[in-house]
Amino acid sequence: MPKQTVLLMTDSTRWDMLNCYRQTGIRTPHLDRLAETGTRFERAYTCQPVCAPARSALFTGTWPHSNGVWANNLAPGLDHPTVGQRLADAGVAAAYIGKWHLDGTDYFGNGRCPDGWDADYWYDMRRYLEELGEDERVASRAPGTEVTAGFTYAHRCSDRAVDYIEAHADEDFLLVVSYDEPHDPGLTPAEYAEMYADFGFPVDESVHDTLEGKPEHQRVWAGDRIDEDRTGIRLRNPFLFSGQTFVDAEIGRVLDAVDAHAPGATVVYTSDHGDALGAHRLTAKGPVMYDEIARVPLLVRRPGVTEPGSVNPHPASHIDMTPSILEWAGVEVPEFLPGAPLTPALADADGRVADEVFVEFGRYEVDHDGFGGFQPMRGVFDGRYKLVVNLLSGDELYAMAEDPDELRNLIEDEAHAAARDALHDRLLAWMDETRDPFRGYYWARRPWRTDAPAASWAGSGMTRQRRDDPRYQPRMLDYATGLEMTDHTRVK
Repeated sequence: MPKQTVLLMTDSTRWDMLNCYRQTGIRTPHLDRLAETGTRFERAYTCQPVCAPARSALFTGTWPHSNGVWANNLAPGLDHPTVGQRLADAGVAAAYIGKWHLDGTDYFGNGRCPDGWDADYWYDMRRYLEELGEDERVASRAPGTEVTAGFTYAHRCSDRAVDYIEAHADEDFLLVVSYDEPHDPGLTPAEYAEMYADFGFPVDESVHDTLEGKPEHQRVWAGDRIDEDRTGIRLRNPFLFSGQTFVDAEIGRVLDAVDAHAPGATVVYTSDHGDALGAHRLTAKGPVMYDEIARVPLLVRRPGVTEPGSVNPHPASHIDMTPSILEWAGVEVPEFLPGAPLTPALADADGRVADEVFVEFGRYEVDHDGFGGFQPMRGVFDGRYKLVVNLLSGDELYAMAEDPDELRNLIEDEAHAAARDALHDRLLAWMDETRDPFRGYYWARRPWRTDAPAASWAGSGMTRQRRDDPRYQPRMLDYATGLEMTDHTRVK
């Protein structure tokens, strides 16, 4: 049987915008069907909650701080090949259809197929726009434009995906279908747009968060909403909600093609990040680790492995996607990749891939001066506690079981100091292990960390060179001798 993987993703879909996670009134029958036939990861997290950095981690298997995409409109370094390139070089076909956002240009891309991906099927958003006349281009970016399904990016992506599956039914392959929807402008045919004209998303306690005791940058982000009277507030975003139901239908077309032509394929669905939808008085996404923004849907159906309708309750991360795809394709997983295949968590619904997951932030956007500018953040979640260090602002600790809406910041609560400090130590170690270029003594010396070491210009005093990636990089040399290094991590 061919080794095939189909990875479906949407943009800005919150974990609870799928009925299989939470029944809110948003209709997602096709993704719910996928969940019923596979495993639903209850606590999956993006690596950075903004478009390009999130995608860089998904498709290189390395952290945004490692691969160079720590903000939108940056491209991965040449020493970070994508999973498509790794597969193609190993003789496995790889096709990418949809939004890319990893070529360092703009939101739409440059129209050029990167190494490793099938050029005949490459279809980033610039290629879509090039199919349209000038007036159509403008209309395609205007919320409320009346469109047919065939006009939309989602429909055209699905057309190409269905064609690819039919044409490669007997071959090994990876197919990525990356929809821009439901991201704004959220254009949908009228029957979808009308569904949510007066719909209100459920209001959780997080919507009433006053941000008292929270980091300053969050209050700056909230702006005038900080003093807003939220009595009787309704959370309305008809373009986003209709876009989710419409893209669900387009995903349904691809799922039908998989069932008909590649029934043994592993199918994955996820989103790059969530959306605040007013929670914590915030909008869209950015430098926080709140579940509304950093937690994502993750569904996996692997025939013969996943138990239909199973739910994995443990933390999972996008950093594990590239190693998973490589393993499923029978391609060696490079030693230096920080993630691990999800296979143990698929074979056993109670299986756990890692003890904790990490989320970071650098900057939202290189081109724009707004969105808070540089907001360095590093966070960790172990399934019980979530610790977030905001380097230029205040820090956060939440006990998730007792406070799922993340209202009470326990960062200075002595009753939780031991758990806080243990997570902090793990976070600092992770920054060292992953060669985080922004690491330094200031991450350890937080006001609440009474046993922090003295500031040191030498930091840990260690050299941490990258581990080997034989196909793409020669073994690194020791600066002091010019000879091949013996230990990747050593005293400088």
